[in-house]
Amino acid sequence: MRCAEGAAPSAALERGRVLDPNALGQALRQLIARAEITSTRALIAASDAIASFRVLTFPNQATEAEIDTAITGELNLGSDQMSIRHFEVLAGRGERTIFAVVWNRGQIQAISAAARQAGLEPAAVELKSLCVARALTEDSCIFLDMSVDPCEAVLIEERVPRICHEFKIASGADLALAVANGLKPVLGFHRRSGSAGFGPDSPILVRADQALPSLMASRVEELTGHAFRPVPQPARIDPDVRYGPFLTCLGLVMRRSA
Repeated sequence: MRCAEGAAPSAALERGRVLDPNALGQALRQLIARAEITSTRALIAASDAIASFRVLTFPNQATEAEIDTAITGELNLGSDQMSIRHFEVLAGRGERTIFAVVWNRGQIQAISAAARQAGLEPAAVELKSLCVARALTEDSCIFLDMSVDPCEAVLIEERVPRICHEFKIASGADLALAVANGLKPVLGFHRRSGSAGFGPDSPILVRADQALPSLMASRVEELTGHAFRPVPQPARIDPDVRYGPFLTCLGLVMRRSA
């Protein structure tokens, strides 16, 4: 396995949105050459910032037309720049569970253009939250990504993302309190939805650039009522792989091998 990482050029990428496909593609081309990667087929993980998603349930007898109508009503397209994709999850439950996502079409085109500028052919684009849910060892948890700014928190139930929430931590703030407050909308969504997938024993799994103080973790546990610990190594991954920075990519590869 070959892997490499590098910063995007200034003004080429902002909060997951591609602003300059040419500049981003050139940087990616250089990164691929440096890592001596020869494959040209690209699986791409896109930021949740360019999309919105919902998990909807329907009776088994629901028709595709009925599902399409319900999804369109739930996910307001707003403009012709948006497009909808949906697929079934959690099969065999006595009902149909549908994961529906509305994409910014312009952003998908910009991502694909950047990949082609790098000499790659995009084969699939998938949301970061779906990739992460596949890579984590816990079926139900909150994934908290503190390696990005703003922080991202994803509620995952039975390996299906339910909500993605962003929040910022002010410089000099009480870190434990800021994290607990930032997670309130996610925990509140769980309580309102009434789903049994995420429960008292479901942990908060954290990805951060640096190890967090144990005292801070203990305080977050007290404030939220959930275990707070680093993301564990994914299953079937070589121990030598730095899984933290490449967690999303690992989940994307698992999509191909599933």
